[in-house]
Amino acid sequence: GANGAGKSTTLRTIAGLVKPAKGRIHLQGEDITGLTPDKIVAKGVTLVPEGRRVFPDLTVLENLKIGAYLRKDDLSDDLNWVYELFPRLKERSWQAAGTLSGAPKIRACQLMSRPKIIMMDEPSLGLAPIVVKGIFDIIKEINRMGVTVLLIEQNANMALRIADIGYVLETGKITTTGPGKQLLNDPAIKAA
Repeated sequence: GANGAGKSTTLRTIAGLVKPAKGRIHLQGEDITGLTPDKIVAKGVTLVPEGRRVFPDLTVLENLKIGAYLRKDDLSDDLNWVYELFPRLKERSWQAAGTLSGAPKIRACQLMSRPKIIMMDEPSLGLAPIVVKGIFDIIKEINRMGVTVLLIEQNANMALRIADIGYVLETGKITTTGPGKQLLNDPAIKAA
């Protein structure tokens, strides 16, 4: 959808950051409307907001551990998984997160909560084309590991190439839906 269609607001509402004006939010048959963000994370839903924000004065490792703040178990396996996806984060685990350049600032900490669903808002925004391909490879790997990815992306071409299902949102309403590759070839979607 175009700017102002309601994409980011939809994600923020699902995450419990915005109260819905009307309607209900259901997760696997359970009404989660009005739950606080921490309770939504506990249900397995997490949001990677636009802008790749981090806690700049904390180390990379501390930022990752914040993503697991609800967990009481051993984080080692998940830290290793995140480091496999983002090798540069392992190399710089001791470094203040605010000193990293663009791509490594991807909020990998959300993966530490062991989400069932990860919502990503414009993960490629402002990144160089060569870096964007790497980000999409990581998104595919996250999905391959069994995590559902709800992706809002300015690069519709790349997003629809990897999407199982695509949706077109216009002023808060879904106007078109279908397999990603089918939408990629739809003349109306190309024109938009």
